[in-house]
Amino acid sequence: MHAELIAQRVPGTELAAVYDVVGDAAAVVAEKFGARSADSPAAVIEADDVDAVAICSSTDTHIDLLVEVAAARKPAFVEKPLSLDLTEVDRGIAAASEAQIPVQVGFNRRFDAAHRGVRDRVAAGDVGDVHLVRISSRDPGPPPISYIEVSGGIFCDMTIHDFDMARFVTGSEAVEVYATGAVRVDPAIGAAGDLDTAAVVVTHASGAITIIDNSRRAVYGYDQRLEAFGSAGMACSENPPAATARYWDFAGAHGTPLPHFFLERYTPSYLAEWEAFAATVAGAPSPVSLADGRAPLVMGLAAWKSVREGRPVAVSEIG
Repeated sequence: MHAELIAQRVPGTELAAVYDVVGDAAAVVAEKFGARSADSPAAVIEADDVDAVAICSSTDTHIDLLVEVAAARKPAFVEKPLSLDLTEVDRGIAAASEAQIPVQVGFNRRFDAAHRGVRDRVAAGDVGDVHLVRISSRDPGPPPISYIEVSGGIFCDMTIHDFDMARFVTGSEAVEVYATGAVRVDPAIGAAGDLDTAAVVVTHASGAITIIDNSRRAVYGYDQRLEAFGSAGMACSENPPAATARYWDFAGAHGTPLPHFFLERYTPSYLAEWEAFAATVAGAPSPVSLADGRAPLVMGLAAWKSVREGRPVAVSEIG
């Protein structure tokens, strides 16, 4: 079940209306939260009792819907990636800018307490001058091939979160991306034109270097780790266990498994993300701007160009 277009009322932030291409899914969500199920996006966007709109639809619909929301002069939340086409992203940015509406992009990992703790240490100067950032992001299993075929590939679907975290943690823009990858998990992923294993080196304007590794299958669970190393020390976030119980026997110590799915790991960050959007609608600055949404896509496109041409790619080459 999913809901593609959700409207909120502010300041109460109660759900007002839901639209989804799967009508039954919208009806279930609407009933659960005392809202109405709409029969079109316009019925949500243009409704008088709707004060803000969340666009959680498929990637290729994001910009058209954002333009409609901008025309209605209402705040918007837009899931990542904004689009797989930079021209389309810029069209959406122009519409939102002209309408002067606040927009928040859905990079939820910025709101994870552990990851944010690393960023806060860096921002406070505790790590000193940042030299290296290391990000490991590994899924417990690959998505369906039908999804991979339309996702934009590993760099624009999966690594895009890590590109955002690289900018967020270092506080510095990327200037160069050097990527490599392979098919080590499922040959069908390669047949679909994608990779399932990747490594990326990002050079930042500050001189810091971010190293990212990705895999579509980690047999031990959902693996999400982040480390910032600098002249004054190091800050890192580790994987939270599914439970804190441990067991010892003659073979050694045994812990509990990692969370197996992103919803298990990141539920608190999603809640914090929505709280931040409510604050944005109420007048606070957007914590994840459209510019923040555009930059990781540029990095993802640069990574693909790097893999295909076997060389480092300056982000200025992409746009």
